[in-house]
Amino acid sequence: MALKAGDHAAEFELPAVAGETQITVRSRDYLDKQNLVVTFHPAALNAQVLDISVDSIVSHIAWRQREVGPVKIPLCSDFYPHGEVTQKFDILREGAPVAGISERAAFIVDKTGKIVFARIYPIDQLPNVEELLQALQELR
Repeated sequence: MALKAGDHAAEFELPAVAGETQITVRSRDYLDKQNLVVTFHPAALNAQVLDISVDSIVSHIAWRQREVGPVKIPLCSDFYPHGEVTQKFDILREGAPVAGISERAAFIVDKTGKIVFARIYPIDQLPNVEELLQALQELR
């Protein structure tokens, strides 16, 4: 069962690529400063968006260069140990269509580290940006 609203978000530290720069993202760096929107493969109100997948940094760079173009939000690599953060959020797929990838999911973590929004979407559906923005509005 995936983490849900009211649970405390798992802390994580992951390598990421932001623009052309490789960085390290630490969830604890946002505590008491900013809410977080954590999506698993929307500019938002007083929130930092982090996207996480089990792909490598090299894969993220190639995806940006060949398919999606410049991406301003950090694309975090939960590659090694494979899916560790994805497992902490309890959304690692074990079955079809592809085992070992994450569910498509979005979480909003408030400044105290508590999850205030959690949703799993069909694998072929992007998170509903309006729904995320509404949840962020409610935090104001």
